[in-house]
Amino acid sequence: MSRYGTDDSIPDLRAALYGKNNDDLKKLAALTRQKVAGRKDDLVATIMRHLDGEGLRTAWQGLDHLQRAAVAEVVHSDSTRFNHDMFRAKYGRGPNWGDEDQYGYRRRPSALCLFFFGNVMPDDIKARLKAFVPQPAKTEVKTLAELPATYDIPYTVRNYKANTTEEKHETVPLTLRESEGAAQRELLSVLRLVDSGKISVSDKTRRASAASVEMITAILEGGDYYPRLPSKNRWHDENAGPIRAFAWPLIIQAGGLAQLSGSKLQLTKTGRKALSEPPSETIRTLWSRWIDSTILDELSRIECIKGQTGRGGRGLTAVSSRRDAIVETLEECPAGAWIAADELLRFLRATGTDLSVTRNAWGLYISDQQYGSLGHMGAEDIVDRRYFLAFLLEYAATLGLIDVALIPPAGARHDYGGLWGTDDLVYFSRYDGLIYLRITRLGAYCLGTDSSYQAPPVEVRAVLRVLPNLDVAAIGSDLQQGDRLALDAYSVRVSELVWRLDAGKLLIAVEEGRPVDEVREFLASRSSTPIPDTVLRLLADVANRVTKVRDRGLARLVECADEALAALIAHDTRTRRFCMRAGDRFLAVPSSSEAAFKRTLREIGYLVAAQDAVRARQRRADEPDSESSPPTKGVES
Repeated sequence: MSRYGTDDSIPDLRAALYGKNNDDLKKLAALTRQKVAGRKDDLVATIMRHLDGEGLRTAWQGLDHLQRAAVAEVVHSDSTRFNHDMFRAKYGRGPNWGDEDQYGYRRRPSALCLFFFGNVMPDDIKARLKAFVPQPAKTEVKTLAELPATYDIPYTVRNYKANTTEEKHETVPLTLRESEGAAQRELLSVLRLVDSGKISVSDKTRRASAASVEMITAILEGGDYYPRLPSKNRWHDENAGPIRAFAWPLIIQAGGLAQLSGSKLQLTKTGRKALSEPPSETIRTLWSRWIDSTILDELSRIECIKGQTGRGGRGLTAVSSRRDAIVETLEECPAGAWIAADELLRFLRATGTDLSVTRNAWGLYISDQQYGSLGHMGAEDIVDRRYFLAFLLEYAATLGLIDVALIPPAGARHDYGGLWGTDDLVYFSRYDGLIYLRITRLGAYCLGTDSSYQAPPVEVRAVLRVLPNLDVAAIGSDLQQGDRLALDAYSVRVSELVWRLDAGKLLIAVEEGRPVDEVREFLASRSSTPIPDTVLRLLADVANRVTKVRDRGLARLVECADEALAALIAHDTRTRRFCMRAGDRFLAVPSSSEAAFKRTLREIGYLVAAQDAVRARQRRADEPDSESSPPTKGVES
């Protein structure tokens, strides 16, 4: 995402001053503390003399700390326009522009207004200031020394009788979700679930069905971020719903690992290959492809924002530009350090990165298009913030780029309370509970800040016992759903915790793209004892058998009138290179040699009769009144 670019510039101070009316010029001239007549030329000349030569440095030295910072930010940027949002995000508040009346109109400008005209600094002033104005302070992101165990949710209690407010807070425990290793294991589990043909998605939205989401939730480590709780009131349901389980089917489709076949997802060649490749490399590819994907706009997951598919949708910015803005910010953050989600958004804005979800928020609304429009003051910030949280929690965390610390979304944030139509919302988005995040080593690798990634050593989990009688038994409660799906593909289930390896089932697995080596590695990495010789011999026998019969492509079956003709064609020096015997009267012609076979067949005086001609001749021969005639020698296709 590009930084704020250069806007309409003002060539010099004279042009800026002559663009003002006399009332404004009188207020600026008053800052010079010189008496001057009311003519415009005199006012302009007075101000220009005040800023001429060393006068510009003197005027700059008279500014306070924040005003100097405002000048420095523009002087040492690519733009001549002052960015209010960036400045407030970096310094906590804006500079002093002067006194204002109750309606926000400036009555008396401050000295800073000698440097900016309509928030734009004249080009000649900027060039002169660059000679002595120091660089502004570098923007830094604030990190935590350690993750707290709880989080204080601030809220305000208003006493209407006394017309007072009191600031309070509610302390809630934080839930830590470490995702680096879990994401890599979940990826393989989801791919195996897709390979089993159990995931249904919509052909229009590509979103998984409710039943499929439930199946994916069952194989996630620890379930989804928020467990589903019974709702006492359907109008006040605090459940967040699926997040990781919703994201995985879309991620693997966007990454080219799965595609729609009918109503089910099936693995592509790339997806099947990913089952035997390091998951970290696959995740890195999935991340880069998701950034450019248009399969989903994360804003659509914030269901309370209406108008996204109507007039409001036409004003939305490109999803890739929003994602790029967040990615660029993550790239500038240290890995392994906890950062508050709100602090990360502040840092994004303080660096001048533009995260604008919409160019015209008036088309987006809550509940009612007229009264609930999000074009009102402050609403755009809420929209941008929720998109930011959605992208991080549903996609960056799901792929293992960040660890997250969460609280329940209901009541987690109160910034939307002033918006019309939000009184009945238990939360603005299901992502409101994202409080802290930490970039993982996998995240640093995917973001490009680390050039390599060393996956943690694979722990040999003794969850299976492979027996000499070809039985595979689960011996603990740690057998994951993904492991169960793999066993179902390789073997026959005997009971809830026992499977039996079967040559026929293994052949089917190999035919579906699962190599025998994958089966052997799967069993070895999860078995508490070495694999018995009987099992190794079975696997070796199956691996040997799958190489004995090969597919050499399609062929056309040609029928000859008699056995002698078939032998003639099969042994003639001109045609024998392009066909082979397939019984007494039949020849097999590979599809790649079909044209050459027909050409050489004509050279020896025959041709392949078309099916329609053969059928017509047979009908005539079967008619009782037809004159008998000797059959024509030839071949039939």
